[in-house]
Amino acid sequence: MPPIPRTILLLLVCLLTAPSTAVAEPSHGIAIQGEPALPAGFTHFPYVNPDAPKGGVITYGVIGTFDNLNPFILKSMRSTARGVIDQAFGNLVYESLMQRSADEPFTLYPLIAETVDTDDERTWVEFQINPKAKWSDGTPITPEDVIFTYETFAAKGRPPYSQRMDKIARIQKAGERGVKFTFNEKADREFPLIIALTPIVPKHATKLDSFDQTTLDTPVGSGPYIVSKVAPGERIEYQRNPDYWAKDLPSKRGYDNYDKIKIEYFRTDLAQYEAFKKGLIDVIAESDPGKWEKNFDFPAVKDGKVKKEVFNTGTPASAYGFVFNTRRPVFADQKVRMALSMFYDFEWTNKNLFFNKYARTGSFWQNSELSALGTPAGERELELLKPYSAEMLPSVLDGTWKPAETDGSGRDRAVIKQAVAILSQAGFALKDGKMLTPEGNPFSFEILCAGEAEEKLALVYQRTLAKIGIEAQIRSVDDAQYQQRRQTWDYDMIFATYSASLSPGIEQAGRWGVQSRDIPGTFNYAGVADPGIDAMIDAMGKARSREDFVAAVRSLDRLLISGHYMIPLHHLGEQWLARWDRIQHPDKTPLFGYQLATWWAQP
Repeated sequence: MPPIPRTILLLLVCLLTAPSTAVAEPSHGIAIQGEPALPAGFTHFPYVNPDAPKGGVITYGVIGTFDNLNPFILKSMRSTARGVIDQAFGNLVYESLMQRSADEPFTLYPLIAETVDTDDERTWVEFQINPKAKWSDGTPITPEDVIFTYETFAAKGRPPYSQRMDKIARIQKAGERGVKFTFNEKADREFPLIIALTPIVPKHATKLDSFDQTTLDTPVGSGPYIVSKVAPGERIEYQRNPDYWAKDLPSKRGYDNYDKIKIEYFRTDLAQYEAFKKGLIDVIAESDPGKWEKNFDFPAVKDGKVKKEVFNTGTPASAYGFVFNTRRPVFADQKVRMALSMFYDFEWTNKNLFFNKYARTGSFWQNSELSALGTPAGERELELLKPYSAEMLPSVLDGTWKPAETDGSGRDRAVIKQAVAILSQAGFALKDGKMLTPEGNPFSFEILCAGEAEEKLALVYQRTLAKIGIEAQIRSVDDAQYQQRRQTWDYDMIFATYSASLSPGIEQAGRWGVQSRDIPGTFNYAGVADPGIDAMIDAMGKARSREDFVAAVRSLDRLLISGHYMIPLHHLGEQWLARWDRIQHPDKTPLFGYQLATWWAQP
């Protein structure tokens, strides 16, 4: 046998000693941590009725108005018709590469893409598009559509879609049906899932030159419904696409059960309630205990034609409250925000307005392991927070902090005295019954409201503030004006809700990150720009283990609490909803609560 040439030997040595770069085979799903709960051969999600009857009509009601059918642009961002892409009613027109399970913290399964592939470090992700996937006009969905979507969003889209290219080094076609994303150093382990959830638009049916303008033209999408009727500001109707390509996919079985979906727009909560009472809309959610106790006793409820139901979820409570716009000098000082937070009398409000049905909110991930309330910071958290310890309240670090608690009388002098003392430390002074700023001016600000429920809470707060000489002006505006002012930071204080999940991620940068502070249309309502908060959001994205992830989220919670960017109000531990009995739903309630897109009309 002749000797093996030296070059061949060297090549063999290199191959044998080189580090392994093998990656897993393309998968049917991807989870933020660990593996998907459902196997590759699953037939449907566990919280749907796979045999739900198809047909009938459902009518939803919403408050507000609309003048646009393009949900991806900044112009009219807050007045896009509901249902085009919609967390509550379902993504009726536009879909994403993968579908999220409502029964797992953050796991995705096939939709437009039939497989997903990535490396262990998640520096890239590749999707293979289902060969059956097509647009509502019958045109196949291609990798070119995906690439076009990202290029278009980057050039003319709104946040957060416009910012996703910032973390992408390259997008390329991979074979006939594949598309591969290679990330840069800004991306984290969650980013492949964000890519998979981005709605895709059709290249052949999208006018690039006018993409950033509002439109009422019927969109071409890949979803289960087609826009059939539009009455701007009043109603929009969707008709089921009989040729919907994904109706038999495991991730879509049991969904999209109505032949027609109508969404009616109302100016006020009362108008929406009266429409439900008359049977003009089919379901209505309620979160006001007073209304839940008093309003739902009309004859149809007593006769069993309307069902009042309570749903329990496994997710953290959303944080709802007054938000300070720290871009305004009046709220720039953290001590001022801390003092103002103490003037909200939750105990009186809960007893006199809400039948003591609410619990006080203190954390942005209340009622979960991610919350910092009642839990001292562990070693992981202390290490993360060490560079930012000067910003922290000791009581937040040791787990003893909680929102100010009053005696419920509406005039708890001890709490008011403590809050006034904090204002004094910040240079404020009470003189002749008026609270004066350090510059000697009367302390006043405006609370912007978008409905009677908000106005009622603002009046309670206003009354307490008036007792120590602070003038809080209340301004209620129509929905269009409210959305415009909120979008451009034109307010002192507003109400906001920050939804919470067991897998917070990139959305936190849009709410609290420095990069979102000055970009119109983001959700950084408070104008936060804090290096510590940015560092915690970064740590969340890089976490490999559940323990590291929990530590990062709790650390973020501690910084947000210490910053007093909002006055947390209250939350329910359950969901309340009433429905006319012809509308039915599955027996199982998933982790994220009821899913309207899985309900159906009784034949």
